[in-house]
Amino acid sequence: MPVKEDRLLRVGVLGCGPIAQAAHFESCTKARNATLWAICDVADDLRERMAATHAPEKQFADYDAMLADPDLEAVIIATSDAFHVPAARRAMEAGKHVLCEKPLAVSVEEAESLRGVAAANGVVLQVGHMKRFDAGLQAAKRFITDEMGAMVALKAWYCDSTHRYPMTDAVQPLMVTSKHARKPAENPKADLDRYYMLAHGSHLVDVARHFAGPIVAVDARLSNRAGIRCWFVDVEFANGVLGHLDLTVAVRMDWHEGFQIYGEHGSVIGKTYNPWYYKSSEVDIFREADGATHRVLGADGHFYRRQLEGFADVILKGGPMEGADLEDGIASVRAMVAIAESVRTGRPVRLDQVAGPV
Repeated sequence: MPVKEDRLLRVGVLGCGPIAQAAHFESCTKARNATLWAICDVADDLRERMAATHAPEKQFADYDAMLADPDLEAVIIATSDAFHVPAARRAMEAGKHVLCEKPLAVSVEEAESLRGVAAANGVVLQVGHMKRFDAGLQAAKRFITDEMGAMVALKAWYCDSTHRYPMTDAVQPLMVTSKHARKPAENPKADLDRYYMLAHGSHLVDVARHFAGPIVAVDARLSNRAGIRCWFVDVEFANGVLGHLDLTVAVRMDWHEGFQIYGEHGSVIGKTYNPWYYKSSEVDIFREADGATHRVLGADGHFYRRQLEGFADVILKGGPMEGADLEDGIASVRAMVAIAESVRTGRPVRLDQVAGPV
């Protein structure tokens, strides 16, 4: 556990559901530069149990009451996707910095509506694409930026597994639920194509953009056979890199996630693990200059804690944004909408021509 610094960002967590229990409460208590100042949830039984476990300074049943606390500096939005944008807007209007779980929004218009709010209130908004804080992916990014030269092609895949939940249950804390929890008006899992794209595709798209840059257009196909949904997406990047993405839910094998990148002065091959193992990706970087492969150990694999520390550094020290910013969040939503539109029409779709929901 990192040694706490003298100046700690005072963070409130909105929502006491699974992602808060599995990731964000612990991140706030362990982060070197942040503290769990407050938690908020409308479900009294759930909130009180989480307060007893994680010991925030304050707890709130009302979100506006938490935002009115003058000592609160930032909010982690750990709610259902449908609540992300209104919760982020209210926090920024109250002058609080925001770390919002991915996806930023469920439609292009919702995502873009946050631009003016963030600018008007002078606050930081970071999107919770925590894979950017995986030490293996960070090593790959440094090699791509500093040494690889021209990138030629990127292939990336995110394949959830039918065995994922027994494996996850073995390593996660016991998830506490409440019949009083607030739920979206529509069941997010009623449309599984949309649900899987938002839940898993958002990670895949962000990793591709993080490595290869802006996406201009996509040409996507979707197969739904034997209870397996498989998206194959050909990607046109702005810099001319060839791209291919594979999102499959769920493969009849172990969790299968990773990427291959081919470049002028070397290549990168990455294997990423189920995130709840908190194990850094195994990333092999081949340098043509010395004909050798290098791999960073990445002993600290707590991506969620490292994500929060990066967020806090931006606010407290004015450091560069290593995480996904507002524009990254908007671009990911655009890419997911374009993929859905390409599947529907059977044609390539440009990102600058899409609108509406995922």
